[in-house]
Amino acid sequence: MTLQLNVPNMACSACSETITKAVTNVDPAAQVAADPKTKQVTIETQAPETAIKEAITAAGYTVA
Repeated sequence: MTLQLNVPNMACSACSETITKAVTNVDPAAQVAADPKTKQVTIETQAPETAIKEAITAAGYTVA
């Protein structure tokens, strides 16, 4: 399943790395592409969308 999420408070490459780590803690096989310029995170995962969103929120980011 591919998720397209908007994360408005992702500001830099360190933010995208933190988000990637949060997602891969939920699903180690997930493919994550986080772009701070567009604020978009594309995730290819088998984990439930709610679990992914909760992980990103727990890392300190807002999922719009």
